[in-house]
Amino acid sequence: MQNFYPLYLANKAHEGADDALEVINKYSQDVVAEVARADSDLLEQAIDAGVKAIPAMKALKPFEKQRILLQCVDKFNQRFDEFTEALVAEGGKPKGAAETEVKRLISTFQFAADSVTALSAGEVISLDVTEASAGYRGFSKRVPIGLCGFISPFNFPLNLVAHKIAPAIAAGCPFILKPASYTPISALLVAEVLAETDLPEGAFSIMPMSSDVADVLVTDERIKLLSFTGSDKVGWDMKARAGKKKVVLELGGNAAVMVEPDADLDVALPRIITGGFSQAGQVCISVQRVLIHKDIYTQVKDKLVALTKEVKIGDPSTGDVLVGPMINEGEVERLKQWVDEAVEGGAKVLCGGETDGVMHSATILENVPHDAKLYKDEAFGPVMILESYDDFESGVALANDSRFGLQVGVYTANINKALQAWDDIEAGGVIINDVPTFRVDNMPYGGVKDSGFGREGVKYAIEDMTELRLMVVKG
Repeated sequence: MQNFYPLYLANKAHEGADDALEVINKYSQDVVAEVARADSDLLEQAIDAGVKAIPAMKALKPFEKQRILLQCVDKFNQRFDEFTEALVAEGGKPKGAAETEVKRLISTFQFAADSVTALSAGEVISLDVTEASAGYRGFSKRVPIGLCGFISPFNFPLNLVAHKIAPAIAAGCPFILKPASYTPISALLVAEVLAETDLPEGAFSIMPMSSDVADVLVTDERIKLLSFTGSDKVGWDMKARAGKKKVVLELGGNAAVMVEPDADLDVALPRIITGGFSQAGQVCISVQRVLIHKDIYTQVKDKLVALTKEVKIGDPSTGDVLVGPMINEGEVERLKQWVDEAVEGGAKVLCGGETDGVMHSATILENVPHDAKLYKDEAFGPVMILESYDDFESGVALANDSRFGLQVGVYTANINKALQAWDDIEAGGVIINDVPTFRVDNMPYGGVKDSGFGREGVKYAIEDMTELRLMVVKG
């Protein structure tokens, strides 16, 4: 890794404002690099350049956009180890999880390249459906929405960046991205690759900046779409202040997984452990609430506790660690307070609960009160809650007993129960026979209720970043 990373303003490396941002290794807490940071003047320059780039981005032919995206795929593959190293250092990701994220970066750009052709297909619409419209024909196409503003979080600093900028390129939209201040290096490595492509001048700016500076992305009317991934409180406040622009929000949740008596426990329980504790639980769809049918509750509880005690935590650069550091000591202390509050309310810690600096052990509790923060809010750490239910309907009710609704997992061999879950569970995604943590980068991904607004997934993000334009021809 290098000692200093410039920001990218209008496709070009820039030394930034006077106050560089220090990036620390999340496990060792050592400073690994400094990163250039933008001030309000530089952001204004980026917006001005992005607006000027709108015609050139719109004019890109499908084969040109594909060529740019595939060039990125090739460069990402060449720099695979470098990108992995950055994720381990700045994000505290276990090496295996980091490698998986780089692969997802590559596949997301590949999916975007594949989607360009479908985007350009358009539609012929039959309009002669009434006597008054006889002789009329309609044709529709998608056109770029304009300059986009993106704000990405720390927990997937490559993949969630890719889910914003790859569809923007496919759609033909210039964009400005603010990466998370905890993990900006990954996005700047992507910027280095983009700068080598034939994107029009001003097409992209990737700029670490303070939240106060970045607020212009929310309020400025020249930004036509805002895509934000982060906390629900911040996201809904942004939407309220965003004015006329389109807003896409991915705001996390406290995901549940139901385990029915006919579930294959040998398959389900190890997946639940991975889904709850991988990447220190700092995943929007991490397993937080494990809902278990009463007939198998004790059996499942005992097995999950035994598996949790085998979970390895520690230095994420080693190959067999599942739980690395949380993003900072403040988050560890916050989560510890939530666990303590739950215990004071009658919960029981079945295993774990220990903390050490930035490390929080893999932890399971039961009997957590429904009004405790650990139950009703997003833990965003390596903690799972166990709860029993009497029958399938009551399990679905428990899954829905949340202000969030991102994804829910259901383990059952009964197709009718699977369909009932799909019908009745209030979530953006219902995952049958796997954990809610499952995601493939071409699927529609997003939530309902407090979990967000709109959908990611390359095809669906492109739809958000474009507008339908109709032409009617009278014959």
